[in-house]
Amino acid sequence: MQANDKEKESGKKSVLLRLNPEVWNEIAGWADEEFRSINGQIEYILYEAVKQRKKTGKPW
Repeated sequence: MQANDKEKESGKKSVLLRLNPEVWNEIAGWADEEFRSINGQIEYILYEAVKQRKKTGKPW
């Protein structure tokens, strides 16, 4: 199964993200504290930012 097939199956999109090591380490630590994968933590952070923006009309 190819990447596009997996996206269609899960309904999720893939994105390449480059982070500096300091940010990566902070997110990794945060993810570990909340028992999430790093990918799951990044998705959670983005989801919360979008939810906040919809609610207030402003970014964090």
